[in-house]
Amino acid sequence: MAKEEIKKNSYGADAITVLEGLDPVRKRPGMYIGSTSAAGLHHLIWEVVDNSIDEAMAGFATEITVSLLEDGMVKEEDNGRGIPVEKMKATGISALETVLTKLHAGGKFGGGGYKVSGGLHGVGVSVVNALSTYLKAEVHRDGKAWAQEFEIGKPKTPIKEIGKATGSGTTITFKPDGTIFTELEFNWGKILDRLRQQAYLTKGITINVIDARPEHRPKRYKFHFEGGIKSYIRSLHRNKSVKNETIFYLDKEVNESRVEVALQYNDEYNENVLSFANNIHNPEGGTHLVGFRTALTRTLNNYARGKNLLKEKDENLTGEDVREGLTAIISVKLPDPQFEGQTKGKLGNAEIKGYVEQSFGEAFATFLEEHPKEGEAIVNKCVLSAQARLAARTARATILRKGALEGMTLPGKLADCSSRKAEECELYIVEGDSAGGSAKQGRNRRFQAILPLRGKILNVERARLDKMLANNEIKNIVIALGTNIDDQFDLEKLRYNRIIIMTDADVDGSHIRTLLLTLFFRHFNPLVSAGHMYIAQPPLYQIKKGSAIRYAYSDDEKNRTIEEFGGFAGSEEVVEENDEGEEGEIVVSEETKKEDEKKRNSRITIQRYKGLGEMNADQLWETTMNPEKRILKQVTVEDAAKADQMFDMLMGDNVAPRKNFIQTHAKKVQNLDI
Repeated sequence: MAKEEIKKNSYGADAITVLEGLDPVRKRPGMYIGSTSAAGLHHLIWEVVDNSIDEAMAGFATEITVSLLEDGMVKEEDNGRGIPVEKMKATGISALETVLTKLHAGGKFGGGGYKVSGGLHGVGVSVVNALSTYLKAEVHRDGKAWAQEFEIGKPKTPIKEIGKATGSGTTITFKPDGTIFTELEFNWGKILDRLRQQAYLTKGITINVIDARPEHRPKRYKFHFEGGIKSYIRSLHRNKSVKNETIFYLDKEVNESRVEVALQYNDEYNENVLSFANNIHNPEGGTHLVGFRTALTRTLNNYARGKNLLKEKDENLTGEDVREGLTAIISVKLPDPQFEGQTKGKLGNAEIKGYVEQSFGEAFATFLEEHPKEGEAIVNKCVLSAQARLAARTARATILRKGALEGMTLPGKLADCSSRKAEECELYIVEGDSAGGSAKQGRNRRFQAILPLRGKILNVERARLDKMLANNEIKNIVIALGTNIDDQFDLEKLRYNRIIIMTDADVDGSHIRTLLLTLFFRHFNPLVSAGHMYIAQPPLYQIKKGSAIRYAYSDDEKNRTIEEFGGFAGSEEVVEENDEGEEGEIVVSEETKKEDEKKRNSRITIQRYKGLGEMNADQLWETTMNPEKRILKQVTVEDAAKADQMFDMLMGDNVAPRKNFIQTHAKKVQNLDI
């Protein structure tokens, strides 16, 4: 918001409101930061940064710096107004200490702090303090420097003036509590992604990110995007062919809110729309997204009719038609956001729907009139999408008209389980008939179903729905799941609680797994988001000494097992294999044999599994399918935009970025079979 709207001298101690104490935070940290795992650890940084972003959105901060220091410490500083330091009447302590020790204390509840705020109900920095073994706050304001230290949320020292200061701002240095968090290692990439996004959403701000941890190579990033979300769109469309070279952009104040929208179409088939409220990502959308979609469909239909790009006999374009190949950012800033759920996944303010719908609709209609060639290209793409939708509807009706969804027999290759309780059932999608045969014999028939695939499925990144549903393997998956697909998807009809991809540990297996993940991410996304997708982890090695048999799922585990069996994992090894996957023998060097008489006589055999078909049924059950022993990796998507770019790069038409990715990461590949 504009500086004039909030007077600088109005941000004093009387702008801080206290709602309740800090005691519950350490007892139930998950209620305040989501979890005590890596996600919760990083949430501490997001909370502190959010306070600085609030200052930037209010027009007072222009630069933020986040530094990862030694011993797990984090330092965050801004050049905003600085947290007030005078004593508060309501608490009898300084405003700084109040903000850091009282839950729901901040400048986000009264009228004198922020008109727009993105903090987690205002609890941010006090929760960080409560969950840190040490925190130091430094404030520069009114020509003076102030500081105060805390331990586990309690003041270690009183607030004190430490000298003179030029400029203003707040610095928070903290160390997360190792007794609270299960993980204390900060992920550099995760921090960069989050802060880059915040820089896009806060046009003109500079965000510095510094890795000064002694055990890491020193790194420094600087984010500054004058184009704001226009730059964000440009980044998302890197290496993509676009329909409108000119990015549509709207930035308008409506009443006390601000509506910011940017969009551009590409020549692909997927929609990528990100919505934000007060810089908080709303993955489930909300009223701002509804307003945007309503205006988008209406405006393109009006334009198409007015320019005779749609004939009288043609049906109107649907929302599905106009969103194919669309990349858009909707960012609204409003004084009193109402979110659905603690995670703020969905915005609920009714008034914002009208604000977005009217302002975006008018501006986009003007854009189309002022850019007729690009407008025509957009509409033509939407018309092609409509034609493909009608073809897909026919194909889907043909496949599913009497499909499993309505009582038809399941695919012939599916070996279903006997249980009809979806919550206990799981479906293994298995590469090849050979592995499928072993899996069918080794499974627990009560709750485990097996669907073998023949060869590699279609790359859905390059195909519309009608072509996809003509592919037998994809058709079998759709029918087996029971959920239907895309806009007809219904999670409540899912027949299995776990969908498990089980492929060989080789290049072909990795490719098939990627093809399947692309299918599920693009066309069964709610299934992935709800946590139903898994990847099986079959062992890489069988290691045998006498009658003792062990399985290893990595080279490190193999080496540890060899040492436990009395061998030398670090010595020279020769592993013999043949096409039938017969066992080979580890040969220990002569020098090593002389070191230990006992180990000299040890005989260890090792088998490298190149395919699931090399395991018999009981081995496959014991290592990969037995719920008590198996290893499953759950598939999650933390950042949909990042996942979208990755699938587009790996599976799309543009070869150059894929080649660059392979060349960059080739040296990191392990167990590559050529």
